[in-house]
Amino acid sequence: MTLLSGVHQRPQLLPVHSAHPDFSILFAPVRDSRSNPEVSMRKTIRILLALAAFAAALPASTALAQQTSTLTADLLADIGQVERKLVGLALAIPEEKFGWRPGEGVRSVSEVVMHVAADNYLIPAALGFAIDPSIGIKGDDYSTAQTFERRTVTKAQAIAELEKSFEYLRRTLGETTQARLGQSVQMFGQPLTMQKGWILATTHLHEHLGQLIAYARSNNVKPPWG
Repeated sequence: MTLLSGVHQRPQLLPVHSAHPDFSILFAPVRDSRSNPEVSMRKTIRILLALAAFAAALPASTALAQQTSTLTADLLADIGQVERKLVGLALAIPEEKFGWRPGEGVRSVSEVVMHVAADNYLIPAALGFAIDPSIGIKGDDYSTAQTFERRTVTKAQAIAELEKSFEYLRRTLGETTQARLGQSVQMFGQPLTMQKGWILATTHLHEHLGQLIAYARSNNVKPPWG
């Protein structure tokens, strides 16, 4: 048929006019205390304590920033990019080339597009998500996906199936809560977590995007993004 690491962002310091109560002590006006060493010492201690509190808050604020990006959100963003490239490339390949294959027994252009669509349905269904029976794919029966991808279709029909399958893939991934990612499931007879299943679904897309790029280049079609 990939793991994501959080990026530590430099925390933004509040401007000096901020009314934030945690930092107002740093910007409060202080009187000239050069003539009074005791007052000067109190002022120094006050500033040092405020700076220590600020430094202690940095790890917590960094962790909070990391939590704003979840695994499912990152995967959805990645899937969206691959979808745009796959659909754009399929549109760029002439219809007369949709039957082209690089060798005997290898998928044609049309079959690659339909294979991606088939597995966009198959993987979520295998993870336990409901699928429209009219599609004909069952999550526990890989042969139904093979039958789907081998159908004889036009270029327009193949692209329409691809777009529909991505809608299903994105919807089911979006319905997966953070708590469910660690859930144990059976997929193709193998035990794995739901998180791993979704990662497999995403890496599978990249695999066949690379395949379709090679097919396009072999037929003098330049990928539309560059």
